[in-house]
Amino acid sequence: MDEQQLEIGALKQMPFFADLGDEDLASVARIGVHTHFEAGQPIVEEGDLGDAMYIVMQGKAQVDVGGRYHNLEPGSFVGEMAIIRRRRRSATVKALEPVVALRISAEDFHQFLHDNPSVAIAMLGAVIDRLNEVQDRVEAWMA
Repeated sequence: MDEQQLEIGALKQMPFFADLGDEDLASVARIGVHTHFEAGQPIVEEGDLGDAMYIVMQGKAQVDVGGRYHNLEPGSFVGEMAIIRRRRRSATVKALEPVVALRISAEDFHQFLHDNPSVAIAMLGAVIDRLNEVQDRVEAWMA
């Protein structure tokens, strides 16, 4: 799998990109910058203000959410909510080995949405679908 297909595949996994075609996903990936992290280096840290998302392109990283761990491998992503709404990070992610990650900044993504309103509309539709799913689950649980 080539690099662009890995980026597109990772973006497709994100619920708010679910309704976008490969061309739009490739455009989103193009605003990213490849960033390198050494083994043990934090990619994001809990409590920091989220300003970007990352897609692991090479290497492995580990997510620590309050002492619960899971690993990220090529094609995995982290911080996707940060490109929509800046909030404090809820987890620390560290490189387990040298990592190359595609970093998509919130600022660049917001400009991209401004320039591509059809993508923003498609994303809103996906968000509404996810909210409806959650509402249906809550209603089923309450019944």
